[in-house]
Amino acid sequence: MLIEKYTSKWIKDFENLKNEISIWLQDLEFSIEHVGSTSVPNLDSKPIIDIDIIYSRSLEFEQIKLALEKAGYYHNGNQGIVDREVFKRNSSSTNEILDNVKHHLYICPINSKPLERHILSRNFLRKNEWARLKYQEMKYELAEKAKQDRKIYADLKELYVNDFIDTIIAEEKRTSNT
Repeated sequence: MLIEKYTSKWIKDFENLKNEISIWLQDLEFSIEHVGSTSVPNLDSKPIIDIDIIYSRSLEFEQIKLALEKAGYYHNGNQGIVDREVFKRNSSSTNEILDNVKHHLYICPINSKPLERHILSRNFLRKNEWARLKYQEMKYELAEKAKQDRKIYADLKELYVNDFIDTIIAEEKRTSNT
């Protein structure tokens, strides 16, 4: 199945990834956030940990990039999303944690719109059970429509889920400003 029942193991997986990545970035200024569905307790999800590494000064990106390359990642561009750089594992590198926990790794400047979107949607889903349940239902419906195909699912999610995420982000912004 594409979507799996929530497990608290995802939080532990994130912590392990964060700790391992932090070793490689130890002399740099950054923060690391667990984002995406696996960061929301009780939300069924694809078992892939989404991670945002956040930096505040532009020269830090190059330093982070170099450190991640030493850790066995390669820069895969922004994949069409401005202010969100994608990093993937090299097949020639080996690390017990980084190679055995499925994850997506993104690097974002602190003022990045994609980062803001990740944080606001995560926070809203954590605080609002109705939104979490609705989102979960949408994910299961799309996985079924996609016949459990990961690529088709991603395309459908892009088409059908973005409006819902935009709505909850707007609500999170509204309620956090009051």
